[in-house]
Amino acid sequence: MPTSADLLSAAYNDADRTIDLRRRLHRQPEIGLHLPRTQAAVLDAFAGLPIEITTGTSTSSVVGVLRGARPGPTYLLRGDMDALPVHEDTGLPFASEVPGAMHACGHDTHVAMLLGAARLLAERRDLITGQVVFMVQPGEEGFHGARFMLEEGLLDVVPEAPVSGAFALHISSTLPSGSINVRPGPMMAAADQWRMIVRGRGGHASEPHAAADPIPVAAEIVLALQSMVTRRVDVFDPAVVTVARIEAGSTNNVIPDTAFLEGTIRTLSAAQRAAVVASVRRVGTHVGAAHDMTVEFEHQQGYPVTVNDRGVAAEVLQAAAELLGAPASVLSPAPEMGAEDFSYVLEKVPGAMAFLGARPPGVDPATAPANHSNLVVFDEEPLPAGVALYAEMALRALA
Repeated sequence: MPTSADLLSAAYNDADRTIDLRRRLHRQPEIGLHLPRTQAAVLDAFAGLPIEITTGTSTSSVVGVLRGARPGPTYLLRGDMDALPVHEDTGLPFASEVPGAMHACGHDTHVAMLLGAARLLAERRDLITGQVVFMVQPGEEGFHGARFMLEEGLLDVVPEAPVSGAFALHISSTLPSGSINVRPGPMMAAADQWRMIVRGRGGHASEPHAAADPIPVAAEIVLALQSMVTRRVDVFDPAVVTVARIEAGSTNNVIPDTAFLEGTIRTLSAAQRAAVVASVRRVGTHVGAAHDMTVEFEHQQGYPVTVNDRGVAAEVLQAAAELLGAPASVLSPAPEMGAEDFSYVLEKVPGAMAFLGARPPGVDPATAPANHSNLVVFDEEPLPAGVALYAEMALRALA
């Protein structure tokens, strides 16, 4: 098995290709489940490698299979490739050329690192006992792309040896550049969306007693939800409930019939997830009932909790320390309350997701534009470190 230094050196020797692919993808971002230009760039990057390629039927997904020198288990490496509906304002020379679309979450870097790892591993096939599956997925940003790929048989792409482990990296613009950050157990939250319509009775704004004004009831629901979280949710199994949108009324002298509220719920366990959804429904409907109004509640289930296997998380920390030095291997102190559809994969097989820090040099972490910002910039220097870590995790699993 090659030493960590050998892998890292090879990744840095190949850095130009990794960064070139990243920048090409960055200029031409696509959103959602169907990404024809991005898929074509990925297929072109795979061309010439001894990797069996299949593409999705319901999405623009790409799956590559690298077969090692000997039969054995199958290990999955994942990179997502969709962008966000954000207009880029970074001023970078390779900024998005597509109005209203931007790789603001760094998925372009994920694909570039994954393809770099594919090249490293293809050169080391004789060291591999088993298979490496490269999962290149669209639709992570709320479109459930990983779930579609699972439904199309992702884990059984090698029928004689179904996928038995998995690893993914996610870049971060706020963590120290070159650091690998991971923790066992919940790494990212479950995400659910909810909507409420408070139904009152409209009337003249000068005679609220003759109407049933839904606006103060909506305001009361907002406050009651905050109290519900602080008084009913265990601080050691936390939840976030955010009201992100309120709409009501059309002018200054009319009491409307309805008020609309919309928001999100973030939780770190399945039990708390179910309990908080039920509580949001109960608070809304009962506050409305107290004012003789009806409240219609709609819940849309999002991604599950992203749960890292304890053993795999420990392996990531060890691999990062050997590749990059002990200071770069960081045990994350707490989960992130963002959500990830790699959670669907981790529900099926043991694995882990880690964060690769890429805060640009000289940028204050307190003010660094975060992932999803129209101003976010990722340091490209540590991308080869991510390439090497992807390859290292596969080689450790299949040596």
